[in-house]
Amino acid sequence: MTRRRNEINLIDTFAEFKESKNIDRTTLVNIIEETFRNVINKMFGSDENYDIIVNPEEGDFEIWRNREVVNDDKLEDKNLQISLLEAQKIDPDYKVGEEITDEVHFEQFGRRAILSLRQALASKILEIQKDNIYNKYKERIGQVVSAEIYQVWKKEVLLLDEDGNELILPKSEQIPGDFFRKNENCRAVIIKVDNLNNNPKILLSRTSNLFLQRLFELDVPEIHDGLITIKRIARIPGERAKIAVESYDDRIDPVGACVGVKGSRIHGIVRELCNENIDIVNYTTNTQLFIQRALNPAKISSMKINEEDKKVDVFLNPEEVSMAIGKNGLNIKLASMLTGYTIDVYRNPDEADDPIFDDIYLEEFSDEIDKWIIDILKGIGCNTAKDVLAVDRNELIEKTDLEEGTIDFILNVLKLEFEEDDEE
Repeated sequence: MTRRRNEINLIDTFAEFKESKNIDRTTLVNIIEETFRNVINKMFGSDENYDIIVNPEEGDFEIWRNREVVNDDKLEDKNLQISLLEAQKIDPDYKVGEEITDEVHFEQFGRRAILSLRQALASKILEIQKDNIYNKYKERIGQVVSAEIYQVWKKEVLLLDEDGNELILPKSEQIPGDFFRKNENCRAVIIKVDNLNNNPKILLSRTSNLFLQRLFELDVPEIHDGLITIKRIARIPGERAKIAVESYDDRIDPVGACVGVKGSRIHGIVRELCNENIDIVNYTTNTQLFIQRALNPAKISSMKINEEDKKVDVFLNPEEVSMAIGKNGLNIKLASMLTGYTIDVYRNPDEADDPIFDDIYLEEFSDEIDKWIIDILKGIGCNTAKDVLAVDRNELIEKTDLEEGTIDFILNVLKLEFEEDDEE
């Protein structure tokens, strides 16, 4: 059997397809043989008398047909039989009842058969390729994947993995601060793999708690090795997150290990999450202590826990209340999510009549005073409105290095607040 140069070289054609679509050579050969048989079966009603030989190394194929030699007047099916006259043209020694095997060139079946074969092959290979994608990613749900951004749309981002497979990052699973550029790489966690109508759809997420957990597993060896466990995660994507960790080795400080020397480990995660602030606390089964740690940096004076309703009343000194609540209420919200308790914050009853009770923290004026100015005032020790008003105007200008007009504006805003309270 010699290789035919003019034969339809489908092996080479689909071998190239296979290289880019992750279909192994053996599977490809089986697909080709099966497809040939299906086409032959449709043409002749049976493929049982055909031998199909696929040569992976040579890159071609051969088709051999087996037929029974019959008397000329007994010929009923040219696909299964051959007349004695025709058989003896091939070899004069053939006799009735013997089997003759001759090679068939598929191109002789006609253009329609060739087209049908090509379409059937393409369809079968595409079907298997989709099955492979689905099975591959179904097993990887919960893992972090890095892929190239191919197209950015309003409602989703299309990414391509190293094999050119499409991955989808919906808008709802993007961090508010995310900004994507074509051809850049993006990391996300695989959260769902659908296969509707044999059309695999791989969905990614950057807002999932699992994504944050996987980043810590990748960047903190102690977590990867099982020496430290992430027990709970509370997260408001792009804003802030709280993580409770526990160490199985008393010699390892779980919080310190997650943060790293000078924040070396956590900084990379924070950057990945668009500068999302991350608080790490030690996990404990002691409910009171865990709630106290979750509300850090506020210092709690006392608390009343209602285990049945999963509620807790927390009492603090007035100067601790704003820290417990946090900017936009994030600290108390995340603490509630982390502990599983609804937390209500109260000022200590015995300090309700304290003059500071009537004071106002500077953060309350963020609608009128820029945050960077508030940070400067806090930097010189002024955390409340009365702290600022207690400082001489010239001293404020000198310590803050702000313009006189800015200082006057601040003082007017703060004074006006207390004047309104007095009128009420």
